[in-house]
Amino acid sequence: MKFVLFSACILAAVWAVPAQNVVRYELTIDETTVNYSGKSVKALAINGQIPAPTLTFTEGDIAEIHVKNNLKEESSLHWHGILLPNEQDGVPYLTTTPIAPGGTHNFRFPIKQSGTYWYHSHSNLQEQRGLYGPFIIKKRDEPAMPNYTVLLSDWTDESPHEVHRSLKNANDWYAIKKDAVQSYGEAANAGALKAKFRQEWQRMNAMDVSDVYYNAFLTNGKKEDASPDFKAGDKVRLRIINGSASTYFWVQFAGSQLSVVASDGMDVVPVNVDRMMIAVAETMDVIVTIPENKSFELRSTAEDRTKATSLWLGSGEKVAAPVLPKLKLFEGMKMMNDMGKHKMEMSYQQMDMNDVMYPETVPDPANPDAEPRVTLNYGMLKSPTKTAFDPKQPVRELKFRLTGNMNRYMWSMDDKPLSKSDKILIKKGEVVRITMYNDTMMRHPMHLHGHFFRVLNGQGDYSPLKNVLDIMPMEEDVIEFDANEEKDWFFHCHILYHMMSGMGRVFSYENSPPNTQVAPTKQNWNFFKKEDERMVHTMFNVAAQSNGIFGHAMVMNNYYFGATKFHFNPKHGFESENRLGRFIDKAQFLNIYAGFEFNREENHAMHRWENEVFGTLGFEYTLPMFVKADARVTTQGKFRLQLSREDIPLSKRLRIDAMWNTDKEYEVGFRYILTKRLQLTGNYYNHYGLGAGLTYNY
Repeated sequence: MKFVLFSACILAAVWAVPAQNVVRYELTIDETTVNYSGKSVKALAINGQIPAPTLTFTEGDIAEIHVKNNLKEESSLHWHGILLPNEQDGVPYLTTTPIAPGGTHNFRFPIKQSGTYWYHSHSNLQEQRGLYGPFIIKKRDEPAMPNYTVLLSDWTDESPHEVHRSLKNANDWYAIKKDAVQSYGEAANAGALKAKFRQEWQRMNAMDVSDVYYNAFLTNGKKEDASPDFKAGDKVRLRIINGSASTYFWVQFAGSQLSVVASDGMDVVPVNVDRMMIAVAETMDVIVTIPENKSFELRSTAEDRTKATSLWLGSGEKVAAPVLPKLKLFEGMKMMNDMGKHKMEMSYQQMDMNDVMYPETVPDPANPDAEPRVTLNYGMLKSPTKTAFDPKQPVRELKFRLTGNMNRYMWSMDDKPLSKSDKILIKKGEVVRITMYNDTMMRHPMHLHGHFFRVLNGQGDYSPLKNVLDIMPMEEDVIEFDANEEKDWFFHCHILYHMMSGMGRVFSYENSPPNTQVAPTKQNWNFFKKEDERMVHTMFNVAAQSNGIFGHAMVMNNYYFGATKFHFNPKHGFESENRLGRFIDKAQFLNIYAGFEFNREENHAMHRWENEVFGTLGFEYTLPMFVKADARVTTQGKFRLQLSREDIPLSKRLRIDAMWNTDKEYEVGFRYILTKRLQLTGNYYNHYGLGAGLTYNY
């Protein structure tokens, strides 16, 4: 009898537990060809589409995802914002084994949450090429409201490696394409010549809000998407995902305000705004109302305002959202110059220092009583339920400065890239509180894998939960998370090119069991963290002119470089300076080098050509106004000081260069930029005389 009763209790308990639904997806990563700008280029796709298929689950499901990699290189998939076992997180060589060329990988994990998320490659620069897609988790009691997923992305026809190389080489072609050069001529026309001089005196780069020029911005893989089925009175939940590699978007809707109801998948108390900035990798759920039977535009404008992408909701006459005017970049320059003079306390986007560049924020004299437009900031976000941690939990305080060098395109934390850092040890059961100060002039969307953090934005026990936080220039923000996991988790800037340049850290739980997929070897750890060091970039230019041939080539990574400069003239011979060097200081204004010089000159007295080779040792320092002071001594005991300045921008495409040294050499030249590769050039070099021609630049 006891056995029967015991068996009945066991069966009743089993029947009382709801069966978990297993949801399976088959994904294949492969190459494809796309045309978003009138030019067909190679891309990467999942199941033949960009964006990748939407993966839809319900809270409580079991996800089974089979991935096949048809590429000729390793790949990976990371489930962004999903709480899952460490081995399933998808970061190659840190949490998950990479998917080998031609190989497969099976992911399996429980769905423990709901909300709007996404997935993307975490290998190299593959995300920029098309490996991203929506990951939607419905609540068990999902409200009966129409949903529409909006995945925003950026597209460049260039190879992402070429983009990264161009950024590293400080090539200003992207600024030319975006009309954001801020030359001396433009500064004079704008009455900002003094500001331009001050900026260069402080060795600050021209003010800009984005790094890369993009050929297109996309909504669900299209420049314009449409959903015509909605009618007057419909309320629609838009699940907006910023799946771009490096673009922030201004989002506005023509039909109504945006009612923000979730951020990074987590519910917030609804807040109504006229527009919002969505950071790279963030998700925002908003509810909009279709006011009448027309087609209303959801317009997403790139932060640099070069282009926009649209979603049209409803059918009939089109009603457009406001077009954002061009940025007032010289106002931003003046503001940036004054940042050191005025100490401002900024946090959680509540004071946008870029506001001076937005023409639309200036009151309209014709309508002085107009209501100001409401813009979302993090201070408005509030959780509908308490998120406070147990006050008995121990607290670990950490502080990070977000640091970088725009001229050499190095991004770091506390002036150290990931490759030069160690794991940050934390203990399970403690609260990790992080204070971050953005000591750069660019925004940084910081993302934590495997956890949600509280944003300490003044909402007390109801602080919102997020996994991405946009930290504006000169802003200080505080977050905290419950250390309730194990093993290693990545924390990084989600601007792809910043991450790949070294802006990240790894949190490592003490006394964790071993990872079953990635052995905790020094080899795996070094392969993961030294990716920024392995990114070696090259550049060269050759000028074929009437007075000779002039060339310059360089190979470099974050710290080391090899460079050569040469001149050739049939009458005067050949000269070359060759050096290996290393940048020393945090700002990378100083480098030391050793090398040699090779000269071949005609000995007129002996009627023959003679070669001369000698060693060099020296240093180069960048002075105010970006003047480079180069001091060296040769193995012959000769000292030389050289002062030079390159790339003085007189207009959008015209540049001036100048050089003088104590060897009685001097040169003045100009370059007119035709394309990214070709320039009209001319110079006067006192050894070769006056000349002009064409330069090829790579």
